[in-house]
Amino acid sequence: MRSLRTDAERAEAAALVQDRQRWLTLRGLPVPARADIPALFREPHAELAGLFEDGLLLACMILQCDPDLGWGAGPCLFLGHIHTLPDCSDDTIRLITLWASDFAARLDLPHVRAEALARHPLDADPIARFLNHLTDMGWDLRGSGTGQTGERVARLELAAAHRPGLDSLVGCSVCEPQAAADGRSVA
Repeated sequence: MRSLRTDAERAEAAALVQDRQRWLTLRGLPVPARADIPALFREPHAELAGLFEDGLLLACMILQCDPDLGWGAGPCLFLGHIHTLPDCSDDTIRLITLWASDFAARLDLPHVRAEALARHPLDADPIARFLNHLTDMGWDLRGSGTGQTGERVARLELAAAHRPGLDSLVGCSVCEPQAAADGRSVA
């Protein structure tokens, strides 16, 4: 896991986001209504992180420290706009979960929070299957509501926990994200 700083890394992340959105659309799964999500990954001021394996970008996300989400109590590390390489989601999400929990603990933040697009009731497929998978990994479902992009989302929270030995599985060179003055400005 590392910070994405160069124009080339940001362009690679934007391309992954486009591929993932295309993959979701072809399967009839929801994608954000906002058409310019890939553009967020090209923004030079966005705090991006990417999960790589053997030089291949498997996932990317926008990191924020303690944004004003309008939900959840206390400070957090927020993982925004998480996108995984199509057909590589399960193990990738598991690695992101382990890394995020440890990274938040190293930043002395008690929680990791994220949002998953949820246009249907949370107990209806396909979101129910996905949310069950996340809760099996340790995420807590904190209901639903309006997310950073103004769309209905499932709100997710994960406890921070130091994970000694994780470096042998997931190396980390992610820079600490800056505290967000207004988390909604990234949306």
